[in-house]
Amino acid sequence: MNTPTVAEVRTRRLSVPLHTPFVTALRSTTTVEAVLVEVVDSDGAVGWGEAPQVWQVTGDSLAGSQACLEGPLRDALVGRPADLSESTALVQRAVVANRSAKMAADVALHDLAARRSGLTLAQHLAAHVGVTALPPAYVRTDVTLAAGSPAELASAATARVDDGFDTLKLKVGTDATTDVARVLAVRAAVGPGVGLRLDANQGWDAFEAVRVIGALEAAGADVELVEQPVPAHDLIGLAYVTAHVETPVMADESLFTLEDLVEVIRLDAADLVNVKLAKCGGLTPALELLRVAHLHGFGTFVGSMMESHLGVGAAAALVAAVGTTSLPDLDAAWWSVASPYAGGPSYDGDRLVLSDRPGLGIEGVLS
Repeated sequence: MNTPTVAEVRTRRLSVPLHTPFVTALRSTTTVEAVLVEVVDSDGAVGWGEAPQVWQVTGDSLAGSQACLEGPLRDALVGRPADLSESTALVQRAVVANRSAKMAADVALHDLAARRSGLTLAQHLAAHVGVTALPPAYVRTDVTLAAGSPAELASAATARVDDGFDTLKLKVGTDATTDVARVLAVRAAVGPGVGLRLDANQGWDAFEAVRVIGALEAAGADVELVEQPVPAHDLIGLAYVTAHVETPVMADESLFTLEDLVEVIRLDAADLVNVKLAKCGGLTPALELLRVAHLHGFGTFVGSMMESHLGVGAAAALVAAVGTTSLPDLDAAWWSVASPYAGGPSYDGDRLVLSDRPGLGIEGVLS
């Protein structure tokens, strides 16, 4: 049987309103903004992907991602066999950087391959890497508390626990002098039975990070991990923090590529690494990053940018297929007023429930 070829690469922009503003040390947003892509093969089968816009982390814009998808990535794919290993390699080689666009094309190609084989995306990914266990029907996630005052955070924390989440990720890094009070207010509000993580989004320097984390350790805040305490480029500072605190430290914005991971490993700069599809360029490089991190004894974690149910569903399928050492951070689409798609994943408390239909299970856009 002949392998079908890629016939079309179609794009459109998507804007999804959030029910609550999302505020971090880097930015504030009230919408998810993304470019959707459909990769269509010569038999008419369609795979879906998403390129999120996160200026402050990836530097990728909607205009840039759409131009990349409609230009060099379309040129690399159209007319070529829709063979997964060949097509995903073409995506990664076609352009420098532009990882959000690469994510969209790579996820769409995996979605297309899964649909053609009649497998869910999680089942397809598991088979792709030789995992024989049946992936679970859902993955659990933490939920983020947007940056705010101690009272605002305590109130939000209580509300999120009532919503069914038992692991909270608290955005800090906006003001090192008051971050300790914010964290302790949340701990007091939810009690000792709720997991608590911190994400500074590069907001501290190394010495501030050690002071804040040390103060929280002394206060018995029982913080599970601290994500990206220092600027992304400061791997020496990240290594300093890791060496001077007991709380596990996770690299996020410091890790985009395999070369970045090699430097984190060489410097022993973190205890865990956060792999995100929009940072590394899709499922194909994400699988390799998780494999290498695991081989070198680093904790593994999968997160997302502010993405729709499509992008978050792809990341959840990755977690379901290969597993991670820590509960993932895949609440991004939970912030949306509603899913913009017919089909696909959905939330049930802290469970991100995967579609049981082939691929991502997305059949179209509702608006």
